[in-house]
Amino acid sequence: MIDYGLDLSSVEHDRALPDLVAEGAELDALVAGEPDWTRPTPAAGWTIAHQIAHLAAADANALVAVRTPEAFAAVSTDADAEAAAGAAQPRAELLERWRAGRAELAAALRDRPLDQAFPWHGSDVTPALMVPLRLMETWAHGQDVFDTLGVAHRPTGRLRHIASLGVEGRTLSFHAAGLPIPEQPFRVELTGPGGEPWAWGPETAAQRIRGSALDFCLRITQRRSLAETGLTAVGEDARKWLEVARVFL
Repeated sequence: MIDYGLDLSSVEHDRALPDLVAEGAELDALVAGEPDWTRPTPAAGWTIAHQIAHLAAADANALVAVRTPEAFAAVSTDADAEAAAGAAQPRAELLERWRAGRAELAAALRDRPLDQAFPWHGSDVTPALMVPLRLMETWAHGQDVFDTLGVAHRPTGRLRHIASLGVEGRTLSFHAAGLPIPEQPFRVELTGPGGEPWAWGPETAAQRIRGSALDFCLRITQRRSLAETGLTAVGEDARKWLEVARVFL
């Protein structure tokens, strides 16, 4: 059983679902205008079509978990196979499937109580966690597409949900790397897209991370190496966290 160990009290639930919808719409506008979905993305072996197929499959799997949790055990866990199968569909068909699926999932998450759990790949999650998880994945795979097309991925306030996942997922990062979990508190100070300060953790913490919210989100989703960001760390554990940071297994 995976314990995501996330305290999402800092996630603004009234904004999270509209932000998930908006993130999907932004990526949709980008790919709908791109005729060649066979272009390779930074993910080895994955084209633009694979990226969209993966998002469509993950949305469909989440919908099964929300609506028929008893059937979720039969859902495929082979992301590469799902992406390849979807990428083999005609572009227009895949785009429509992704659009319909993400709209259906948003409606299902909107109707389910925030604290009502359902299964999700070895754990139990709630809509309060699933919404930012889906937003994070949409943004991260979208980043691959933006990079492929050479288009700037404009940072927005939606990054706060992803940053919150990253901060609360510190334990997950160390666990996945096979490292002992630090007991000291951490302070994370980020600068939002509009220059606004975002902070987590006690001000007196010796382990500290600073930088832009965009760089932090790129790092925790492993879309950029630490050296490619402007993030700084004070403290050995803080530095190690940035080296192994992730927000997914």
